[in-house]
Amino acid sequence: MPMSLFDIAQRGLSAQSVRMNAAASNLANAGSIASTEQDAYRPLRAVFAEDLDKATGMSTVKVTGVLRSTAAAVREHNPGHPMADANGDVWTAPVDENAEMVEMLDSSRQYQNLVEALSTAKQLMLETMRLK
Repeated sequence: MPMSLFDIAQRGLSAQSVRMNAAASNLANAGSIASTEQDAYRPLRAVFAEDLDKATGMSTVKVTGVLRSTAAAVREHNPGHPMADANGDVWTAPVDENAEMVEMLDSSRQYQNLVEALSTAKQLMLETMRLK
C-alpha cells in the first residue's frame, strides 16, 4: 500500500520528537558532574536515514537509532568537591548548551511545519468534500 501524506508527516513528526527529546536530555544533563571520566554524561544524537517507498517513489525519514557522543568529558580541578578524585578533579558533561538550544529550536520548527502541512491537507480535503 503506497504511503499517504499522513504517513509521511507522521514519520517526520516522530523523527523530530526523538530529536527534540535527545536535545532536551542533553540540556537537562549539561553541567552534570561525575567522579570519573567514564561516568560523565555523554550527549545523545538521533540518527536518521532515508526511507524510500518504491511503489510511489516518495521518500521519508526513519530513526535508525539514538547514539551517545564520543566527546571527551571536561576535567575540572575542584579539590573541595565531594565527588573529586584523588587528584582533586571532577568531570563534567561535554554539552554545548547553545548548540542544544539551536537543535531544539530547529526541531520545533520542523515539527511545526509538518503540523501545518497536515492542517492544510485536512482543510483541502474538507473543501473537496463540500464541493460534492
